Amino acid sequence: MKKLLALMLAAAFAAAPAFAGEHEHGDAAVAQAFIKEIRADNSAHIGAHKAAFFQELAKGQHPRATVVTCSDSRVHTNTLDRTPEGDLFMVRNIGNQMDTALGSVEYGVNHLASSLLLIIGHSKCGAIGAASGDYSSLEPAIKRELDTIKIGKGVANIDGVKANVNNQVATAAKEFADKVKAGHLLVVGAVYDFADDMKQGAGKLNVINVNGETDPAKVEQALSGKGGDSHSSHRH
Repeated sequence: MKKLLALMLAAAFAAAPAFAGEHEHGDAAVAQAFIKEIRADNSAHIGAHKAAFFQELAKGQHPRATVVTCSDSRVHTNTLDRTPEGDLFMVRNIGNQMDTALGSVEYGVNHLASSLLLIIGHSKCGAIGAASGDYSSLEPAIKRELDTIKIGKGVANIDGVKANVNNQVATAAKEFADKVKAGHLLVVGAVYDFADDMKQGAGKLNVINVNGETDPAKVEQALSGKGGDSHSSHRH
């Protein structure tokens, strides 16, 4: 058992250097080529919409969901919503966490009145890999963000991802307890599993937590509106 634990810890500690130095530096030539693509894509986006589309956006925003997700480049709104404009108030950081983004989340929930607070982790998360290992050599600002991810050392990445999502839901449910209790807010935790580590299908958004409830049957009940007083069932 001790040997197995040692191997697990070694694997976890090896994750931190990968998170720190996956690419040593960028390339200005790549940036110049890519900004041309971005501008071309923006022109195509403008051409695909009529002026009324942008006029409507200019009137203000009333997003149905505030979404806290990871900054990872593999995780984007097109996996959630085909028409995200005006619908999703996006808050992104490493490890999809509440503590380092509370002001933005409060703005979405308290001032924009989102009815859904959706916290999304993802498979193969570098922040989770680093947080479960030794990240002492990373930059101070990165270390401060990783310090707020409370997961065990040496855990499998997908288990750490799920644990972190549950922790963030617990934090959110406590922070907005009055709105949850009143039925004004639903706090949902999910994992975008492009690697199919949960064996539910590659690319699936797996909901694992609703207002602190993690039992799969009760989660489905809460999502379908058949869970009774589901908004008061959070576990802190």
